Amino acid sequence: MQAQNTTAQTDPGFKLPADKATPDDPLPKTTPETATGPVEVMPGAPSPATDTSTRDVAIGTGVFLVLLVVYFFVRNAYVHHLVVRRVAPSTAGSAGWLLFVGLTFLSAAVVLAIINASKYLTFGVTAPLVAVGLVASVAALFIGRR
Repeated sequence: MQAQNTTAQTDPGFKLPADKATPDDPLPKTTPETATGPVEVMPGAPSPATDTSTRDVAIGTGVFLVLLVVYFFVRNAYVHHLVVRRVAPSTAGSAGWLLFVGLTFLSAAVVLAIINASKYLTFGVTAPLVAVGLVASVAALFIGRR
């Protein structure tokens, strides 16, 4: 019977934890360097350009090629319309090709912006495409009026 008595004294069993006078502090003991430094805010900062997947490029290329075919038929219809209005065939042909080029450049800007706006919707890429597209389209309308 003494063997059970010594085992009971060495193994206390379930014991309640001791009460702490102060609760654990949830804040760290040291402050990081960024906590005391100035906050840098760059409004309008460009987001990093993300990589374009091959699937997006393939879909964009397909859409662009379909638009080129449609624009070719639009060019032919515009040339026919000008010839019916008694514009010289050579002038009508030039106006038709200018319309084709203008629509092509404008749609290239739109397709690139849809494929990856953060990468291609920049001033250096979009502005020249839109500028050439608008100039060619306006020139097609003015040449067609002669």
